[in-house]
Formats: sequence, structure tokens, C-alpha cells
Amino acid sequence: MLIRDATDRDGESCAAIYAPYVTGTVISFELEPPPPAEMSARIAAAGRHAWLVLEDAGEVIGYAYGHPFAERAAYRWSCETSIYLAMDRRRASAGRSLYGELLTRLAARGYRRAMAGMTLPNEASAALHRALGFEPVGVYRKVGWKNGAWHDVAWVQKTIVPDGEPLIEPPNAEHY
Repeated sequence: MLIRDATDRDGESCAAIYAPYVTGTVISFELEPPPPAEMSARIAAAGRHAWLVLEDAGEVIGYAYGHPFAERAAYRWSCETSIYLAMDRRRASAGRSLYGELLTRLAARGYRRAMAGMTLPNEASAALHRALGFEPVGVYRKVGWKNGAWHDVAWVQKTIVPDGEPLIEPPNAEHY
């Protein structure tokens, strides 16, 4: 398997992986799957953070990315992360490898903390985040309405660069 930086050419594969999460689950709060061109635009916008894809025999089977946690300048050392694997590739060690590489790259770019939100219940995502050292920090109750019901979102956090290390300005920090 190969983990690499995503390019705009990966928009179609990422859109295909993501669509079943949008249409068939409450894992994503989007209501309509974004088309490939929109996914390509999202990949391009993730430049200062990271967007990685996981390939198996030349086929993209998953992706993970970081994006701003919040827009205020004081948050610039924190980021939010997400990961999606093809439905038939979930619960495999490939997700840990992909997510681990994402966290390594974000740390190298100066980010100190990674946050992730997950719709409850979602034991697969909770188990992945626990395995990678994320810790629970809270639950937003009934914040998302999808498929005729309210859903909670649990938040987890991981320190990816220890507090004693010197601060490195993340890429394009002046844009906050």
C-alpha cells in the first residue's frame, strides 16, 4: 500500500469513497455527496494542512486530511482531522497507517493539536481514535439533524507536538 499527497486528479476517487457515507449513514452531516470537481477543490484548499490518499495496487481506497480547527489566529496551531476509507476497507490496519502519516505531516508543519468530531454512535471511528492516542474532550448533544433524527457529536483531541517544543508557525499562518 502507498500513502501519498492527494492531487486534484484524486477528486473522483475521493468523491466515490465519500458518497456512501453521505447517502447511507449519519457519519457525515452533508446531505448531498459532493461531485468530483468539488472534492478536487477541497483537496487543493487543504494545501497548508495536508490531504493524503491511500492506494492499494494503484486504486485509491481511502483518504485523510487536516483543515483549520477555527478561524481565529490563536487557533492556528490546532487543526481538525478526518479520515474516510472505502466501505469494504474499514476496520483494517490501513486506516491507522494513513491517519498516523497525516498526524506526522501535520506535526512537521507546526500544528500542535489535532481534533476530530464523530457522530455517535460510531464505534469504528471511536476505536481508531483511541488506538491513535486521541482523548475524549466532550460531546455536543443533538447538534445535527439527519435522516429524521437528532445526532450527538463526540470530540476527541490529541497532542501531536509536546508543549515544551519550540513553536513553528504553520504554513500561511498570516491568513488566519
